[in-house]
Parts: sequence; structure tokens; C-alpha cells
Amino acid sequence: MDDKFFLAIVDKFNSSNIAELDFNDGNMRLVLRKDGAFKQGLQITGDNIIPVMSGKEMPAAKAAADVHLGIAAQTNGDGEKIKSPIVATFYSSPKPDAPPFVKAGAKVKAGQTLCILEAMKMMNHLEAEFDCEIIEVLAASGELVEFGQELFTVKKC
Repeated sequence: MDDKFFLAIVDKFNSSNIAELDFNDGNMRLVLRKDGAFKQGLQITGDNIIPVMSGKEMPAAKAAADVHLGIAAQTNGDGEKIKSPIVATFYSSPKPDAPPFVKAGAKVKAGQTLCILEAMKMMNHLEAEFDCEIIEVLAASGELVEFGQELFTVKKC
């Protein structure tokens, strides 16, 4: 299943009267919850990647255009790898002329934005799930990244 499928589900869910949806096919789990009129959550669990999306309380149009992602890192001998939870365009900064969110050597707090992943005109903020130090940024700004592609090498603090 591709990110268009998940975005279509989120769109339908947001426009429905359903308060919670929990789907599990054995390989993946998708949970959508509404806490308030415009607040939603999305959790997708796979073998190695656990993305989490949640919008803040805001008008529906804004929620659809500005989503926050968090992703669990996968550990290997070179540090932990943070991978892309979606197929998207990687942006290292909020604007072309702005400094990057993070650079190698930066200390990051849980919840801090690492990059923006743009998919279907939606600006998805990838957030750190834990305090860490950025060892290496593995994607270039403006680059198309694939689902599961390594974006950052980090070391937990």
C-alpha cells in the first residue's frame, strides 16, 4: 500500500463522523482517532518502522496541509537510522533560504522537527521520537525519498 492510499483514508476519516478506526491485517496496524473536531492521530506499525502522524487542533484545511510525523529509529552498528515513513520530497529547512532544521553534530530534543516530507501538497514535519545527536543527514534537500529510505543517522542522548 502506498502513501496515496493512507492519505485517502485519513481524508475520508477526517470528513466522517467516525471517532476511531483501528485496522490490523497482521503485517500492519493503522489507528485513527479523533480527540476533538479537528484533531486526528495516525499510527502505522510495520516490521521496522513505526510512523506516527497527528494534527494539532486547527481548521480541517490547515490540518490536512500541515501534518506532524514521528518515526522510530532502527539500530545498527553505525548508530540508529531514521527512515522515511512515506514517499515524499525531503526538505531540510522550512523555506529555501532558511537554515536547515538540523545538521550533523546537532543535539535534538524529542518532538523537534528534523525535516519536512512533502507528499501530495501536504507538508509533513518529521519529528524526533527521542533526544539524540544527529551524526549524519543522508538525504539532500529537494530529493525524492522512498518509503523506508534512511534519512538520518543518530545517536540517542
